[in-house]
Amino acid sequence: MTKLKKVHYKTKARTAGAFVLSRLLVTLLAATVFLAPPARLLAQQFAQTGAQTQVAGKAMSTTGYAYATEDNAIRPFRVHVPQEAIADLRRRIAATRWPDKETVADQSQGVQLATMKELARYWGTKYNWRKAEAKLNALPQFVANIDGLDIHFIHVRSKNPNALPLLVTHGWPGSVFEQLKIIGPLTDPTAYGGRPEDAFDLVIPSIPGFGFSGKPMGTGWNPDHIARAWAELMKRLGYTRYVAQGGDWGSPISSAMARQAPAGLLGIHINLPATIPPEVAAVLAAGGPAPTGLSQKERAAFDSLETLNKKKRAYAVVMGTRPQTVGYGLTDSPTGLAAWMLGHPGFAQWTSSSSDSEKSPTKDEVLDNITLYWLTNSAVSSARLYWENNNTSILNAAAQKTAEISLPVAITVFAEEQYLAPETWARRAYRNLNYFHEVDKGGHFAAWEQPQLFSEEIRAAFGSLR
Repeated sequence: MTKLKKVHYKTKARTAGAFVLSRLLVTLLAATVFLAPPARLLAQQFAQTGAQTQVAGKAMSTTGYAYATEDNAIRPFRVHVPQEAIADLRRRIAATRWPDKETVADQSQGVQLATMKELARYWGTKYNWRKAEAKLNALPQFVANIDGLDIHFIHVRSKNPNALPLLVTHGWPGSVFEQLKIIGPLTDPTAYGGRPEDAFDLVIPSIPGFGFSGKPMGTGWNPDHIARAWAELMKRLGYTRYVAQGGDWGSPISSAMARQAPAGLLGIHINLPATIPPEVAAVLAAGGPAPTGLSQKERAAFDSLETLNKKKRAYAVVMGTRPQTVGYGLTDSPTGLAAWMLGHPGFAQWTSSSSDSEKSPTKDEVLDNITLYWLTNSAVSSARLYWENNNTSILNAAAQKTAEISLPVAITVFAEEQYLAPETWARRAYRNLNYFHEVDKGGHFAAWEQPQLFSEEIRAAFGSLR
């Protein structure tokens, strides 16, 4: 791994001590009046509730980063939501106006009333956001401005000096909370059954418009643009060799990186690959019968895709065409936001039963994620990613231009994912597929649900690229 090169700020007639003191005074003043760049960003994000965050006022030399210009600065970041924002959330939950009960005994009409009432009761009375803040603040967090937008990210270095840098991208309705459980197994593998040489440095960014990253004020932040921003981030961190991983939106973003092949990127791993062949995609779009000649696994994949398109993709169609319209309700009602997010097919098998304390993700972990969307007022800004993608399927090989990817690609198919990509389709889509594995556990939120298994897959997938 290439170590970071420290480039000290140029100074004239100031001593080092005076320089640090002046920087601290400026930082304290800016924090007081909420004028520091990260504070401005979060003030915008929390406009609905009046919430703001605090950013650690440390000199860059204490973080391992130093840059010659402020434009390239990587700034330490720390989260603290004012108590009034939390109180406002609880008031809104308590004031929820409930719809009638569904007229069926299953989830075919959406998230069931009893499920939402039980979750809202817990969310509004017992859930503790401060524990979520503590989890984030226990990790090294930073903000870097790229293409005029502040990008929030977690950066955890392994103690192994030869660790392979890995950039991991979340999706919707996820966040960086999805990846917290894989940090230990990947950065400290020997503590989790791995070998020292299996170690990774982890970079976990928040997608623009999500969480503590800035919100694009104009158009153009599609997966291709985000991929270029991620490559710039890794360059600023000093990494000259690295790999990338993603599921959900992380898959097209990682695939775009592989297509663009920035200097230093060795390969990617994805767990929701774009493998649907053109002839199958055409039939699905037209609503026709399954093509002839499909194998058993291919036919099963076709059937699941048909069900997904007809009954489970409504949320994606709405956000891909009218994100602003749906955003008013999601921004005004925390219960509405929670129901919308839990309506994602990745949560189909999840239960919020308090008796299921070993369930992963737990009820508190899911609420950490939903509350992050609420407190950062990012329902609309995150939904716009679907619009930016022109409502194009992230599973369609032609739409995602997989044929243009020459870098090594690794794929893991988790057993409870909505679409189980057949290996035959995967090899058609990715001409340099160097790893394909089907596992018997885990679903759409694989890193969240099965962190140990997920970590083992990452080690195996990138073993040949070290």
